[in-house]
Amino acid sequence: MNAIEVSHASKIYRRYSRRRQFSTLKSALLGGSLVRDLAPDETFAAVRDVSFTLPAGRTLGVIGRNGSGKSTMLKLVAGITKPTSGTVRVNGRVSALIELGAGFHPEISGRENVFINGIMLGLSRREIARRFDEIVEFAELKDFIDAPVKTYSSGMYVRLGFAVAIHVDPDVLLVDEVLAVGDEGFTHKCLDKFAEFKRRGRTILLVTHALGLVERFCDEALWLDRGTMKTMGDPKRVVGAYVTDVEESEEKELAAADARTQESVTVVPADEPAAAVLPDHPVEAAEGPGDMFRAAEGRWGSREVEITGVALVARDGERGHVFHSGDPLEIRIGLRAPLPVDDVVIGVGLFNAEGVCCYGTNTSIEELRLAGIDGDAEAALTIDSLDLVEGTYKLDVAVHKLDGYPYDYHRLLYTFRVKSRTKDVGIYRPRHAWRFSKGLIEDARDRT
Repeated sequence: MNAIEVSHASKIYRRYSRRRQFSTLKSALLGGSLVRDLAPDETFAAVRDVSFTLPAGRTLGVIGRNGSGKSTMLKLVAGITKPTSGTVRVNGRVSALIELGAGFHPEISGRENVFINGIMLGLSRREIARRFDEIVEFAELKDFIDAPVKTYSSGMYVRLGFAVAIHVDPDVLLVDEVLAVGDEGFTHKCLDKFAEFKRRGRTILLVTHALGLVERFCDEALWLDRGTMKTMGDPKRVVGAYVTDVEESEEKELAAADARTQESVTVVPADEPAAAVLPDHPVEAAEGPGDMFRAAEGRWGSREVEITGVALVARDGERGHVFHSGDPLEIRIGLRAPLPVDDVVIGVGLFNAEGVCCYGTNTSIEELRLAGIDGDAEAALTIDSLDLVEGTYKLDVAVHKLDGYPYDYHRLLYTFRVKSRTKDVGIYRPRHAWRFSKGLIEDARDRT
């Protein structure tokens, strides 16, 4: 038997603007349909022609970017809102934890809210009373249960709402990303409860950005994108396709951002006379900021040697802006000297998004004496393993004299992103492995 059946469901909302607003419900009704008679540019499809079935006892993870229709889909399944077209059928008692504190009255106590929410979810007052102590214990709110819920923190709201929702003993449990608000201990408690639900053959529909949770916990995954269903099936396959799509979008965004940043950077054609790139007073033109570690993005230098291009190259030889932690990276630097120059040092600096220098080197530090540049040349710095945590990083690329006099300094003009499924912190991610004595580590399979 299917617990959830969604057939060609769409949910259309009206866009609000000053061009057309109803002053009263009466004027809206007299004027015609609230949605059907609107022009296409006056409507927004939060969910568009989505169809899927979920057998009883299965767990479905719904993933997608913000604004992709995940929460709207959950509200359709919960019956909070009705589809504009299509059908949504749910078999069995439904318990939904969709919005933080939804259904709670802020002025009354947690105790009274437990009874009100339980009744709204289909329990009798006697059934709620029988489960009350268990609900309070799970929510860890024994000392606050008689306080008004308006005095609760966001975490307390989540714990109480979740405790009520799961102790209703539903056939179908709907959860929308609320676990992100709870602390780590409570999150593990919720996951243990999910695992118990699965063992008892209950159905769970989970909307989350925690892709690792979807891969580890869910039987199937549904990917929504701009209101439409991209794919549904094996969690690892669906999550992999989603991650690839996100990285491709990030690649385009970073490439466009780099292009905008570098619009002011002038590249001189190879056949242009040397006088055109050499200033009248090279030393004055070459001056950069006094404190290099506080400098904003920009470019300076005498241009006696010019950086004509910088490319970040991945393992497959393709230029890019998105890499994975541990991947190799090659930084290719195009150079041009209109006149022969024999005092040349090439350097690269790596900074995180907060401007902290992660690493810096140059050919002089590494005792590589360059013969000089006459015309066009290229230098490449190869990093065998990009051992950085997930985040956004920027590059300094420079060519200068041995004494530091800058020919061409590109400050934070090149951006790239490192992706990782491991959400560790810091900057550097060293190669490492854990070792445990017997019996210390818990088998992750025990949680499912």
